[in-house]
Amino acid sequence: MKAGASSVGDAGRDVPVEELRFNFRSGRLCLAFVATVGERWRGSYERLREPADLARWYLESGLLQADPPAISAAGLEAARVLREAIHRIARALIDGRPPAAADEAAVNAAAAPPPLIPVLHAGTGRLTLPATRAQQAALSTVARDAIDLFTNTATDRIRECADPECALLFVDTSRPGRRRWCSSTACGGRARTAAYRHKHATAPAASDGPGS
Repeated sequence: MKAGASSVGDAGRDVPVEELRFNFRSGRLCLAFVATVGERWRGSYERLREPADLARWYLESGLLQADPPAISAAGLEAARVLREAIHRIARALIDGRPPAAADEAAVNAAAAPPPLIPVLHAGTGRLTLPATRAQQAALSTVARDAIDLFTNTATDRIRECADPECALLFVDTSRPGRRRWCSSTACGGRARTAAYRHKHATAPAASDGPGS
């Protein structure tokens, strides 16, 4: 497979419906984009299976409030290429390795077009599409978020969820910087429940007293 190409291809597989739902626990736009592949460690479920899925992700992520761009087949493939480059760079940083030049080039290429336009609406800010190159603008905004993440102090806070059934990439925003789970209520809660059950299952039975 050539460098920078999408590494996920399950279009012909029967993927469980729940695995096609988008996940936004990463705490960062670009890492939530990486999470459009589910179970990379096992199933590698592609959640951006058709152009409409990418348009829907732009809305569900909050990047756009309405009217997502029309996505072409080429635009979808460009998004997948960017996503995989972001994933590999994040993994390299977590592992203490320098990012591959080809992955940095892919992110830079996606970030080159003008991004979405910030506007005021009813006293709040939102992003809107430009008159031309709308799908490139949306993708550029994601790529620029990745560049910002990979070049600021939050780089050292990129983590992989400790739950082996998850492995989601996220940004640790806790004050001590020792967060292990992508979510304390989801993966963290399951881990605590499992540890509690294991502890009580292996604890010696209490004695009923002499002669018991």
